[in-house]
Amino acid sequence: MSNKNLVRLLLLNQFTIKLGFNMLMPYLAFHLTHHIGLAAWAVGLVMGARNASQRGMALVGGYLVDRLGVRVTVVAGCGLRAAGFALLGFADGISALVVASAATGFAGALFDPGVRSLLVVAAADRRVRVFGWFNVAGQAGLLLGPLAGLALSALDFRVVALVAAGVFVLLTVLQGVALPSAPLEPRQECSRWRVVLGNRSFWCFSLAMTGSYMLSFQVYLTLPLAMGRALGAEQGLGLGEMFALSALLVITLQGRVTAWATRTMTAPRSMAAGLVVMGLAFIPLVAWPSPAPPVAVAAEEFAEHLATAPMLAGAALLALGTMLICPFEMEVIVAMSGGRLIATHYGLYTTLSGIGVTVGNVVTGTVWDAAGRWGLAWLPWATLVMIGCGCALGMTLLERRRLLAQP
Repeated sequence: MSNKNLVRLLLLNQFTIKLGFNMLMPYLAFHLTHHIGLAAWAVGLVMGARNASQRGMALVGGYLVDRLGVRVTVVAGCGLRAAGFALLGFADGISALVVASAATGFAGALFDPGVRSLLVVAAADRRVRVFGWFNVAGQAGLLLGPLAGLALSALDFRVVALVAAGVFVLLTVLQGVALPSAPLEPRQECSRWRVVLGNRSFWCFSLAMTGSYMLSFQVYLTLPLAMGRALGAEQGLGLGEMFALSALLVITLQGRVTAWATRTMTAPRSMAAGLVVMGLAFIPLVAWPSPAPPVAVAAEEFAEHLATAPMLAGAALLALGTMLICPFEMEVIVAMSGGRLIATHYGLYTTLSGIGVTVGNVVTGTVWDAAGRWGLAWLPWATLVMIGCGCALGMTLLERRRLLAQP
């Protein structure tokens, strides 16, 4: 298969992965709180288990990609995610939910490093542009996934889970047939994977970038909770609008943002700017933390749009921040790895950021509950603003010390 066709296949894979994922995940927090009755901290634990598993085991997944090849790990990961999604639809105890969530996460740890490292090889010197397309393909799946999930959720959440699992069954078959089986690295190079763990600059970079993943995850945690508080039973419609807005912005603007950032900034500076924008995404919710339309507003439809405005503004800014980060992320990872053991480096990057995301989700859920008890509705959002700006400062310091380059 030519590199051009391989890039097309990997973009199709990304679209389908995001389609199946976002068919279920945006509605999981609502299902856990309203159908099962879990507290916010427990919702954070269940959803954080997926991140802990996916990102915590990504180093293992990346090593296996470099050792065994892309096809083995990607096929195993898609099959495991299908099983995890099916279990999420039928589990009602916190232990079973954590196991199911962790299984879906480990699946991502198996297929994500392989897809990205193979795309680096196939894209060659067009990496920034191709990874911009990669983000667009994912956002297209994000646009259609919640809409399909919303339609299916009118029947039952179990139907949503089973259909999402079916999408990953189809992916398992497709990638088992089409992907190359040879490892991306010679076997003797893989024995040197411990060198990755000794790259201190790479550790610092990975920890600084934790903020981008934690903040972007809020579209699955705190923003749906805020949407539910504002709209109640109409939360699904608000979520659909939020994900549609985010995806449409990326689909229409990613190319222009990538071109502008390439002309005006280095890759690390674009990523730092993206972190700042993602932090500022929660400013509307700091200013208007408990959106509720005034009694005098008569038009119910207008009142609902007014109530969701802070969440929609936040989602739009999160999308813009992602546009500034995504195309350059792998460029920096490839540079810091020296072009060797890319999947293992990406696995370590994902593992370190995942630890931070898991801790952050539990903390965010705890702060959310505490803010409700104390009457400080702005507190969770102010915390997220500080996280984004703090991580951006860390990225800026790393670039000024010239640590974001090939060792």
